[in-house]
Amino acid sequence: PGTSKDTQMLAPWDFPGVSPPPSYSQNLSGEYFRYKGILFPVGIYSPESISIAENSEVQDDDIFIITYPKSGTNWMIEILSLILKDGDPSWIRSVPIWKRSPWCEAIMGAFSLPDQPSPRLMSSHLPIQLFTRAFFNSKAKVIYMGRNPRDVVVSLYHYSKIARQLKDPGTPDQFLKNFLKGEVQFGSWFDHIKGWIRMQGKENFLFITYEELQQDLHSSVQRICQFLGRPLGEEALESVVAHSAFKAMKANTMSNFSLLPPSLLDQSHGAFLRKGICGDWKNHFTVAQSEAFDRVYRERMRGLPTFPWDVDPEDSGPDPDPSPDPSPSPDQASEPPHP
Repeated sequence: PGTSKDTQMLAPWDFPGVSPPPSYSQNLSGEYFRYKGILFPVGIYSPESISIAENSEVQDDDIFIITYPKSGTNWMIEILSLILKDGDPSWIRSVPIWKRSPWCEAIMGAFSLPDQPSPRLMSSHLPIQLFTRAFFNSKAKVIYMGRNPRDVVVSLYHYSKIARQLKDPGTPDQFLKNFLKGEVQFGSWFDHIKGWIRMQGKENFLFITYEELQQDLHSSVQRICQFLGRPLGEEALESVVAHSAFKAMKANTMSNFSLLPPSLLDQSHGAFLRKGICGDWKNHFTVAQSEAFDRVYRERMRGLPTFPWDVDPEDSGPDPDPSPDPSPSPDQASEPPHP
């Protein structure tokens, strides 16, 4: 566990040669701005930082992790961090997760950081129309990770209660309505996945889901290695799987976000790595909420391929007696599983 001095040293802006903007954490007001119609939180992003991401140069060996928020970004960062080091966990144990795969669109953006090792590993939540234009004429690789949007809603609701840059989510009903309308950070989940899924079939694009990783992490890691052209021996592969498992991430100070100060992420009200399971939405959605969600989902996703969450027999509806309030019980908060 870090001391308060360590916490200051390991804030998200702690990159070589970059000093924090003087009022970084004070700027986390819970206010949003619009950029080309999409909502972004003030303080973490700015119109200038998104424009820089749109117009930056890309290297052919760059690897981008792209997700809609709360879809397993940090899990994928951990997996790729291990694959790039042939299963050796020393990097994930010595460097904070946000420094291993910095964010393209953040004010302290990945493209403006000096001396990044090659290949550069970078993360983004940007919808396809705002993503770095140079990527589309490059050999750089994108791994897009999808997740059941019902679980995304629940996770985003919890996260909005502890992340200082996000608006208070309000009631579960109101938050669900905002989510379905796309009036949340990074816009509509439906638009996001429908935009990126158009890349399927291109050799530098891999679409994989949280549910597939949850079901068979070993095979999923093999698929990722094959996509990256980085085959691993069985021992290295087993090491990647073991060190990216939930218990390992939860215990890793460099990966569980415990180094962040409460001014950025207040984990006294719930853990960042919360439950990490598939189908948790059934513990939270009411029957009415589930029906409202399904109506919008069917309409917005018509004509798209079937996703793993579409065919889960357990996903036919919420539990008979769901809790109307998606706030974590004390045992959930203290036993957080996967990011």
